[in-house]
Amino acid sequence: MGHRRLIIPIFIPFGGCAHQCVFCDQKGITGKAALPGLDEVRQTIEKYLSTWKGKGEKEAAFYGGSFTGLPLDIQNGYLECAGAFVESGKLDSLRLSTRPDYISVEIAAFLRERHVETVELGAQSMVDEVLKASGRGHTAEQTAQAVRVLKDSGMKTGLQLMPGLPGDTFDSVMLTMEEAVKLAPDFVRLYPSLVLKDTPLHRMYLEGSYKPWALDDMVEACAAAKKLFDKAGIPIIRMGLQTTDELVESIVAGPFHPSFRQLVEAAVERLEQQGKGI
Repeated sequence: MGHRRLIIPIFIPFGGCAHQCVFCDQKGITGKAALPGLDEVRQTIEKYLSTWKGKGEKEAAFYGGSFTGLPLDIQNGYLECAGAFVESGKLDSLRLSTRPDYISVEIAAFLRERHVETVELGAQSMVDEVLKASGRGHTAEQTAQAVRVLKDSGMKTGLQLMPGLPGDTFDSVMLTMEEAVKLAPDFVRLYPSLVLKDTPLHRMYLEGSYKPWALDDMVEACAAAKKLFDKAGIPIIRMGLQTTDELVESIVAGPFHPSFRQLVEAAVERLEQQGKGI
């Protein structure tokens, strides 16, 4: 196992987020509420490196908020702080996650100069009606544009997709997956929409204006999506939110299963055995 990769997660909860998306409970997911200081970032990286015995690539990852929505001096501080480890050879690269409408040619150049090699975009859906109903505040075209800009700048690009948002149907989820395949990202993550406590989606669920998907339906949709991505050679690096005590406590409703990926893979096998080509 000498070639595993080390990804050091640094959480910036709600950092840079101007929008409250209907599904988001960032504090519940990351267990943190405040932006980390530079000392904390440095200590986190050093702690992970001190116990890492592998030979693979080592990367620090800024997760949680919309990194490129942070004030420029804060972005610069974080990237210089983590970038010093790249410059000294202790890390290979940096990665971060952000919103599609917070990417431009200038931002991409700024990131590229500071050792960022991978950017994950919270695309969620490629259907404008669904994005609007979910309070995303960006369009599918802005996602496509952001992917083009990142690819042109030579960075790896990932898409986070969230089937089952308000307004989603099986057909709109498939449309999202087909459009995502056309963008040819380097990888995707599939996060089925869950109703988390104290989110706008929770209120919509209580009012009856949002109905979460049944687990079987979500597994079926993600199995169909997996076949599309597999055929295109695009890896799905994560399916379903990582199970933590905080997450489990905050789930009110929705297609949650601790082994969601295994359910999807079993469904794909069944589809193939039945000879149903998609």
